[in-house]
Amino acid sequence: MKSDQGQHRACDRCRSCGGADLLGVLNLGEAPLADGLIRPKDTAQGSARYPLEAAVCRTCWLMQLTTTVAPDELYCRDYPYYSSFSDEWLEHSRRNALRLIDEERLTERDLVIEVASNDGYLLRNFVAAGVPALGIDPAAGPAEAAQAVGVPTIVDFFSLSLAQRLREQGRRPRVIVANNVLAHATDTNDFVAGLKELLHAEGVASLEFPYLVDLIDRCEFDTIYHEHLCYFSLTSALALFARHGLTIHRVERLATHGGSLRLHVSHDRPAQPSVAALLMEEERRGVASPDFYLGFRDATQMACGSLRDLLGELRRRGRSIAA
Repeated sequence: MKSDQGQHRACDRCRSCGGADLLGVLNLGEAPLADGLIRPKDTAQGSARYPLEAAVCRTCWLMQLTTTVAPDELYCRDYPYYSSFSDEWLEHSRRNALRLIDEERLTERDLVIEVASNDGYLLRNFVAAGVPALGIDPAAGPAEAAQAVGVPTIVDFFSLSLAQRLREQGRRPRVIVANNVLAHATDTNDFVAGLKELLHAEGVASLEFPYLVDLIDRCEFDTIYHEHLCYFSLTSALALFARHGLTIHRVERLATHGGSLRLHVSHDRPAQPSVAALLMEEERRGVASPDFYLGFRDATQMACGSLRDLLGELRRRGRSIAA
């Protein structure tokens, strides 16, 4: 669909299981892209706006957006986000890289591939340790920055097709890292199928993403945006990876991005106790029930109402707000 709102399409089936039983959770109206910064000379015409609505699938319990913005509008050459701007994220990533090198006993004979490698913020740690690395990122600006620090980078979206080409070239990584990108994939199943195709038989994929339960517990509705199409619990992630013959064998809860999960995924490693423990906790919390999501809707509506009341009162008092 192309209109005054920009290029986008509606999605009326689950992005994971394909089911049609979607329960509406939030309608946040129409909003501009989170990273869609405009130049001062263009302020008169404003930014394109897109529907921002979330629903949950009552088959696999994946919460997701019901609109997909064209990827080329999201990840252009002047994409403004560079991971290395955050010292905290750099340190988080450095620790993760060193841990993977140690746990997987990586050497100069192995390969690490990162999907959504941005400016080389993480892979440069593998390069420094003598472990070959390859980045994949669709944004040309950050990719050029990565290459400048010695991280070879393919400028493209990750997909099953790209994974097949890399495998044909003999490039099967012992480690795949995919931080804060699974939730952004416009074709969720194609993305996971690509991981399955590319990952070395004895390898591990490490994925991080904001955790649905933390988002709901903390009423973090302001972290819902157009790039972030899916909002995963462990329950919904297990169903997705199992569909493609992959095992989530370990899970960690992280403090990053308002609360995140780190999944360790492999072809057939045995599941560690952390997986069953978190799955049991999600069952106790009711992740696989409509009330869990409708409670979030009610809390969001209350927070938005309180904010509107506050802004109205400030306006009546002649106050102004600077952002």
